Amino acid sequence: MASSSGIRQCIRDVSPYLLLLVAVSTLGPLQFGFHLAELNAPQDVISCRVRQQSVSRFSAALSFIKDQPTASSALPDCIPMDDAQFAVVSSMFTLGGLVGALGSGPIASAKGRLVAMKLTSLFYIIGSIIEALGASIAMLAIGRIFSGVGAGAATVIVPIYISEVAPPRERGTFGAMTQVSINVGILVTQTMGYFLSYGSAWRWILGAGIIISAAHGFGLFLIPESPVWLAANKSASQARHILQRIRGRHYDISEETSTWADSALTPEEEGLLNDPSDGPRRGSTSSKASAKNNGHLGFMEVVRDPLYRPALVAAVGVMCAQQLCGINSIIMYSVSLLRDLLPINSALLTIVISAINLITTVACSPLPDKLGRKTCLLLSIFGQGASALVLALSILFETKVLSAITVLFFVAFFAVGLGPVPFILASELVGQEAVGATQSCCLGANYIATFLVAQFFPIINVALNERFGGAGWVYFIFTALAILCGLFVLWRVPETKGKKDADEVWGRTRRLD
Repeated sequence: MASSSGIRQCIRDVSPYLLLLVAVSTLGPLQFGFHLAELNAPQDVISCRVRQQSVSRFSAALSFIKDQPTASSALPDCIPMDDAQFAVVSSMFTLGGLVGALGSGPIASAKGRLVAMKLTSLFYIIGSIIEALGASIAMLAIGRIFSGVGAGAATVIVPIYISEVAPPRERGTFGAMTQVSINVGILVTQTMGYFLSYGSAWRWILGAGIIISAAHGFGLFLIPESPVWLAANKSASQARHILQRIRGRHYDISEETSTWADSALTPEEEGLLNDPSDGPRRGSTSSKASAKNNGHLGFMEVVRDPLYRPALVAAVGVMCAQQLCGINSIIMYSVSLLRDLLPINSALLTIVISAINLITTVACSPLPDKLGRKTCLLLSIFGQGASALVLALSILFETKVLSAITVLFFVAFFAVGLGPVPFILASELVGQEAVGATQSCCLGANYIATFLVAQFFPIINVALNERFGGAGWVYFIFTALAILCGLFVLWRVPETKGKKDADEVWGRTRRLD
């Protein structure tokens, strides 16, 4: 009875206009997933290792593409690259993401969420064009940097925008759409790669990014600025008008707008968007207590303060664990890694992997609230570590069916905890006065860890295979990293489920000076 009542309440709270806003804005994170995995399936074709990939019988339906004159006909069919050069091209995306993530916050705070998202779309368009027309390693790398800047900005701006337009009771549900859209983007590009990994057709995969980013840019002209940002920076009356339109004509918005006369931004949101090195804003009360109350502690203040240091270490460690357990070794390199090792086409297996990643992300989204954050993290890390060990052994002993099944479990365990929990944990480990600096630090650590995996995984993989013979040795490293990450979470990360604030999490009394 209570469940059906909750469903009816959700339906009343969600208007078609709100769904449009969420659909358009989440095209930003979707492109993050798209560009993250776009080079996976066609890697061997792009790098001139093979001139013609084996494609399924279904690709015959797309054979007309081969016979059509295209803008890419004057461009080379492939770009010679070794493993190290291809790793550089792939990892440039994460460096661009780091720049976009750290630079987009101040723009979104000063100019608005909508302006920042439009700039995000522009970077996506530029990056996709350069990639699709790339005739050299340098051009591909530059295009990946531009796309990465857009992706990094989207991971910061879109979740905040959605939280500001979603009804308070459904913010958790709508917040999950960011991660879901990333997985949709991965699935789309992996599917395209399965059909278009031959000749110069791989350029159609990269060119599809132009269409998506153009649709994203056009859609952004149909949606309004965040009413929360408008109320704080321009006009509260205009903000109320927009919020009423989002909620529906008969929806009572008085509770949501009751504080808009003073400040519409929550400390968490404003802290995230401000430059973490700035500390308290000039013109505000300069005392430390005032800074804590208003959420403007800078990064160095958080690092130096022993009150926050354990939370910062825990949050950054979990963000690094998300990448160091090896998920992007599958998302970015599964086709080349698993080629000739598994009983089915590795590109087809990658599509299955992406679909399972999407399904399990949706299915597991309630688990952190039910089992607890720390429990989900430990289950996820243990599952990925065990899967990495079995995968290494099955590849070494050429047990192909077991290898294929283990890859699926490896991805599924990621969705249990390491996928969603790191992005919500930082705001629960520290008070609102320090969450901005902590989130910024975590985001930077995540992109750095992603870069390390993207850059060095293929190099280490080849080196280990040549040194010891056979394949799969690199997953022993991921097994060891999972053990270390699991011990870190066990000893240094507290449970935050059911705790009302950071002080209760750490079992302390808040300092007033």
